[in-house]
Amino acid sequence: MAQNAAALHLDDISDPAQLLGLSDAELARLAGEVRERIITTVAANGGHLAPSLGVVELTLALLSEFDLNRDKLIWDVGHQAYAHKLLTGRAAEFGSLRRLGGISGFPRPGESPYDHFGVGHSSTSISAALGMAQARDLAGQRHHVLAVIGDGSLTGGEAFEGLNLAGHMGRRLIVVLNDNEMSISPNVGALSLFLSRTLSSRWVRQTRREVLRFLRSIPRIGQKLAIYAMRGEWSFKSFFTPGMLFEAFRFTYIGPVDGHDIPALRRHLQMAAAVEDGPVLLHVRTRKGKGYAPAESDPTRFHGVGLFSPETGEAVAPAGKKSPPAFTRVFGETLVELAEKDKRIIAITAAMPEGTGTDKFRARFPDRFVDTGICEQHAVTFAAGLASQGFRPVLAIYSTFLQRGYDQVVHDVCLQNLPVTFCIDRAGLVGADGATHHGAFDIAYLRHIPHMRLLAPRDEDMLRHALKTALAQDGPCAVRYPRGAGVGVERTGAPRVLATGVGEVLREGEELAIIAAGPCAHAALAAAARIAEKTGVCPLVFDPVWLKPLPEAQLADLAGRFDRLLFVEEGARAGGFASAALEYLSDAGLLRSQRIRRLGLEDAFVQHGTQAELRGLQGLDAEGVTAAGLELLRED
Repeated sequence: MAQNAAALHLDDISDPAQLLGLSDAELARLAGEVRERIITTVAANGGHLAPSLGVVELTLALLSEFDLNRDKLIWDVGHQAYAHKLLTGRAAEFGSLRRLGGISGFPRPGESPYDHFGVGHSSTSISAALGMAQARDLAGQRHHVLAVIGDGSLTGGEAFEGLNLAGHMGRRLIVVLNDNEMSISPNVGALSLFLSRTLSSRWVRQTRREVLRFLRSIPRIGQKLAIYAMRGEWSFKSFFTPGMLFEAFRFTYIGPVDGHDIPALRRHLQMAAAVEDGPVLLHVRTRKGKGYAPAESDPTRFHGVGLFSPETGEAVAPAGKKSPPAFTRVFGETLVELAEKDKRIIAITAAMPEGTGTDKFRARFPDRFVDTGICEQHAVTFAAGLASQGFRPVLAIYSTFLQRGYDQVVHDVCLQNLPVTFCIDRAGLVGADGATHHGAFDIAYLRHIPHMRLLAPRDEDMLRHALKTALAQDGPCAVRYPRGAGVGVERTGAPRVLATGVGEVLREGEELAIIAAGPCAHAALAAAARIAEKTGVCPLVFDPVWLKPLPEAQLADLAGRFDRLLFVEEGARAGGFASAALEYLSDAGLLRSQRIRRLGLEDAFVQHGTQAELRGLQGLDAEGVTAAGLELLRED
């Protein structure tokens, strides 16, 4: 039951059904409260600000017309779901957004019965909603199923696969297209140009008014002629505007409608709900960052933002000394440096030039830069095509998103042994974005593919050399590196090619060998110093550098000299680097009665928190490695 409109405030809402039947004025007032809470919370916690601000009115309109206790609502990606969380009973705990033990930055069914489907990657909502629609029909139920998808996510192939099957099946389904002309960065491709078409320029509107005025002035038949003209106009617009595309998929197309006009949104949602004979697409135009001037003027920066001042929009630097440059920045600068000398290098990203650091390459070499949009599968095979013709494509991509192009990595790149370089950003624990974004699996899903090589630089200096090395290979090679600031080491000389399958002993030692991949090597060095201080035993620290091919000779030497081996990696233990090393040692008959411990991510999805908190919980920081090393030394 709806409450008295004058009494309902954001903190009063425990059930979205309380919004049913509210007046447009009350919804507009709630929109102000929602925006203020989102801005202040994201300023303190970080998060996806601009996308969520852009759909405040749309969220309110949806919840005022559909009952989420019965109807199903799926948000694509979930970047825009903060208003949804606030309006579905989580206002009181919204201050814990993205913090350890707090609410997730993405819809998660385990968190709320109103999060009807878990999301985090793009282009999935239509497929999921169609599955729910069929389940509804098989159960003989009548509720609505809605998918809200952005125009950026609509560029993903799965979205079109969902549209195609939905049109073929003809089931009742409402797809709301949130068109803000952006995904994370400005959209690219023919689809974005198609969606941007409009017949609303000033001369068209004026001509329309004059024609309708003339027709209505005709005695007796004037009003009917005006109605026929408007019907003809609708038909004309559906041919020359996005309606043509969606009608081809057998969707009823409605729109476009102003996504910040609550009365108009409600009317059009009612129209969509009234369609009984198949799927309908409601095209909504919104402005990313709406209602917060800094985010409206720079929606790319405020898509996913760290701490900032809500008054000014300026970033708030963490207290203490200045952080070293991020791995992403070092990668971007090094790629430009190498491309200056090698015209074969082409940079590719899947809709994330700023996020991957390839925006610097785009500025310097626009003709050698390609943003494929949110199309990871296409990006991989596109890179393979370039490589087959003698170029050296570099695909910069987050670890969690490369999963989406796995088949293409296997069949289009590795099977043909093509020299594509995969620069895998956000490898390991990413922090507040949580389970959908941790780069937990790339070692496991890449190391078993024939021809693939895999490097794990321990710091920003080694990243430069790893990139140079990867580009020197005659086949596929991947370089994995974490999110966030580097270690702060000095960058030594020009990028150089590293010896294949050779690691580095970072600290000589005795009794215990700590074999730590990637940035874990620095945690291992700190742990070795602590262990030596506590026990007098100085552990050896070894950085394998290469996760494939393994530094077999060095691993064999360590297995022969040390009775205690501690492996450390920031990735899934199942099928990860330690698994590969132990498989080799076992197959070579080099395992005796050594005491062995493996540190890595357990067989569970890691939730959200800061990177430091999560590494602590997983035992991957210096304290965790120290504790594991001491336990090994105490064992008989």
